[in-house]
Amino acid sequence: MSTTKHHELTLTKREAARLERAAKKNQQARKGRFSRWLQESRKNREALASRPGPRGWARPAGGAMSPSESLFEVRGTTVQVCGLYPFVAGSGLPVIGAPLGYHLRRRSLVCADPISWFLAGIISNPSAFILGQPGLGKTSLVHRFISVSAAWGYIPMILADSRPDYVLMVEALNGQVISFSPGKGHINPMDLGPLAASLWEIEDPTHREQAIGEMIGRRRSLITGLTAMMLGRALRPHESSVIAQSLVSLDPDLRKPPLMHELITFIKTRPDDLRTVMMATDDRDYDERVRDLLDALISLGPDGVYGDMFSKPTTAHIRPGVPVVFDISGVNENDAILTAAVQSLCWNLGSATVSAEQHLAVAAGRPRRTYLLVMDELWRVLRASEEMVHFIDTITRLNRGRGIAQVMVTHTMNDLKLSSAHLTATAWGFVERSSMVFLGGLAKGEMGNLREVFSLSQEEMELLSDWTAEAPVDYRTGKAGLRPGAGNFILKTGKQAGTPFHTELTSYEFFVSDTNRDWEMIK
Repeated sequence: MSTTKHHELTLTKREAARLERAAKKNQQARKGRFSRWLQESRKNREALASRPGPRGWARPAGGAMSPSESLFEVRGTTVQVCGLYPFVAGSGLPVIGAPLGYHLRRRSLVCADPISWFLAGIISNPSAFILGQPGLGKTSLVHRFISVSAAWGYIPMILADSRPDYVLMVEALNGQVISFSPGKGHINPMDLGPLAASLWEIEDPTHREQAIGEMIGRRRSLITGLTAMMLGRALRPHESSVIAQSLVSLDPDLRKPPLMHELITFIKTRPDDLRTVMMATDDRDYDERVRDLLDALISLGPDGVYGDMFSKPTTAHIRPGVPVVFDISGVNENDAILTAAVQSLCWNLGSATVSAEQHLAVAAGRPRRTYLLVMDELWRVLRASEEMVHFIDTITRLNRGRGIAQVMVTHTMNDLKLSSAHLTATAWGFVERSSMVFLGGLAKGEMGNLREVFSLSQEEMELLSDWTAEAPVDYRTGKAGLRPGAGNFILKTGKQAGTPFHTELTSYEFFVSDTNRDWEMIK
């Protein structure tokens, strides 16, 4: 059994008094620090209540922001920036138009679309051109234009969807889908729709005559263009006159559009008015002069290579005021002439419908609707027939006056290089006249073409070529991610420096704009 000895500490009175004084001093020091902290906190709160902090008013209902936008830094020599001191900041982008995504450097919101910027006076023409390699987000950008425009009361029109990329979007907008391909619907090229016939209801005779004259001209140009496409050459003057006179004789007031076989039969019967137009001396001379023209019309008729596509009454007309898409995905892509003919027919019908609706709106004194016309895969129609460049040129020049904005889409500037310098200059004019140009990832060899149309800095060119790099592959899954330039674009307006941004889509927009959905079944 162990025993423990306890030793008691005995303090003298002096030592006990010294320890008691030290304890009181420490207690007073702690109270002093806490008191000073309270005082400083109170002062800070009072200061913040009278002025905002670096992120706003930090007080109840003050609305201080937790994140703050990073400043955009630039560097320059003292010679370049001395005149800008002190603290000069750029004006930034106008927050006008469809929200497209975020600025790649400033991380700020980028808003733009051809209609809103034109209405705000930022651009002089409501037209946009999109260039970029396949798979980098051109269609997604157009989808953003369409969804926002429809929400704001503008009418999207996709008049030749060849894949199709826009059918789901238009269906989601409760729009109209018109299928036009072999075995899926028919379109009579001489039928411009019920709106054209209703132009006779315009009371003002001058306005009525002007509107009907425009529609007659549109129909004549459409048939002439289709026939030229079949022949592979421009029509001779007497051939154009035969078509014009035949249409006037068969349907002078746009109320009973003839079918293709009726037009062929009418020309074959050698009526006197056509003999007069051609100045034919006898039947043999008449037949010789219309031989090529009849060959082309027969190829478009029921006995031609395209069957009843163009020879039966129109299955469905465009309903004005709702989004519409022509689904031409069933057209054989290897038949370039047919593809071009269908595209030009759809574009012209859409443009004619919009124009007729505008005439009726003006006559009735009601507001005119604003349309957004999307012309995707521009290279297809130009490759099929170079004569189509004049047709597109006419559309792009006149749409502004008709209340139509337009978005043209193709892959490279080389798509616009045609067989002659004159045609190429006309096609490149599509880009030059577009007030907004969206540039996606492009090859280095493309930069020379672009610099002939508008200025590009060295940094912009490097950015565009970098976006064409292949996507990195995950070594664990063996799958590639997104390409570096997917969704990235530079917005150019005139000679100003471009705005690089990344397109942001909502989950629903991503679903309806996924152009790779056909591959899902084998993934």
